[in-house]
Amino acid sequence: MFYTCGPNEAMVVSGCGRSPPLLIAGGRVFVFPCVQQIQRISLNTLTLNVKSDKVYTRHGVPISVTGIAQVKIQGQNKEMLAAACQMFMGKSEGEIANIALETLEGHQRAIIAHLTVEEIYQDRKKFSDQVFKVASSDLVNMGIGVVSYTLKDVHDDQNYLSSLGKARTAQVQRDARIGEAQFKRDAVIKEAHAMQEKISAQYKNEIEMAKAQRDYELKKAAYDIEVNTKKAESEMAYQLQVAKTKQCIEEEKMQVQVVERTQQITLQEQEITRREKELEAKVWKPAEAERYRIEKIAEAEKQKLIMEAEAEAEAIRMRGEAEAFAMEAKGRAEAEQMAKKAEAFKQYKEGAMVDMLLEKLPLIAEEISKPLCSAQKVTMVSSGGSEVGAAKLTGEVLDIMSRLPSAVEKLTGVNISQALASRMG
Repeated sequence: MFYTCGPNEAMVVSGCGRSPPLLIAGGRVFVFPCVQQIQRISLNTLTLNVKSDKVYTRHGVPISVTGIAQVKIQGQNKEMLAAACQMFMGKSEGEIANIALETLEGHQRAIIAHLTVEEIYQDRKKFSDQVFKVASSDLVNMGIGVVSYTLKDVHDDQNYLSSLGKARTAQVQRDARIGEAQFKRDAVIKEAHAMQEKISAQYKNEIEMAKAQRDYELKKAAYDIEVNTKKAESEMAYQLQVAKTKQCIEEEKMQVQVVERTQQITLQEQEITRREKELEAKVWKPAEAERYRIEKIAEAEKQKLIMEAEAEAEAIRMRGEAEAFAMEAKGRAEAEQMAKKAEAFKQYKEGAMVDMLLEKLPLIAEEISKPLCSAQKVTMVSSGGSEVGAAKLTGEVLDIMSRLPSAVEKLTGVNISQALASRMG
């Protein structure tokens, strides 16, 4: 057997072959009699008057709140429809509405307890959104969806809201009085500005009129001056013409005098030129020739002195170079001689030293005997006799000569006696 239902109703078919039960929202279904059962559940929208009396707010003020909610079982969502069938199958719309109302009222009271009177009264949309959000999350588990929620009324028995209204009314009245005073003040200010602009416009008009009068008088005076000038010019024209004629005559006379004076000046200049040429030929030319001759003689003397000085300097330089070369050659020869002597000393050692000493012994003896040679008179004093004194002097001289080899040996480290013996051998 076929069964049908409208869009505001849902059918649940259970029984043989229907596990889980078949859910149909707005449609038709075939049901086997005796072995299958069909049940219906309403999908109509339910209007709930959610009223919460004397609920204490967060500050302890009791208020009564009334809200209007629209709820319905969601037939398009199979899960929510199955949950609603499990909970409300066989119940009437009134019973379903009562369950949803109790749930909404409980959430409404809970939200009121967390808000102040001012927050509920001044921001109703916020309160409605909170109730809608909390109730929807709870009723959706029952398969019921909250279509809308609106706060309908808020009142209390303690005249708390009316006090708030009075304060607001007083504030509005105060603002009205302030606005009226400000409007009056602005009106007075604008009126003063209008009067000021009126006076300013009047003064500007008078100034423009004075300027126009001044321009008229200035132009009139300029025209009068121009007319008087023309009259004066016309009156003085004849006298000016007479004066110009006289001036032209005087200029012609002066021109004749200028021509005459110019001719005289030309003659004088020609005479001066002739005399200058004569003076140049007789005086300047000979003087110039003499000056040139003297300059050339002085320049020749100067060149002669310069050449002599340069020749002398060159001779001095060449003598200096020759002397320097001679000294350099002498020094080089002496250095070579000293190098050869040093080389000979290295080779012959004591023999070279003996040769040098033998060469220098006469000089040493000469130096030793110089004091005796310089003596002009030798007086010998002796208690014995003259022979004894002479012998004593001779012995002292011989003693000095005998100590000479030992002194040389101490100075040079060379034994002269051995060196002489070796050479003699």
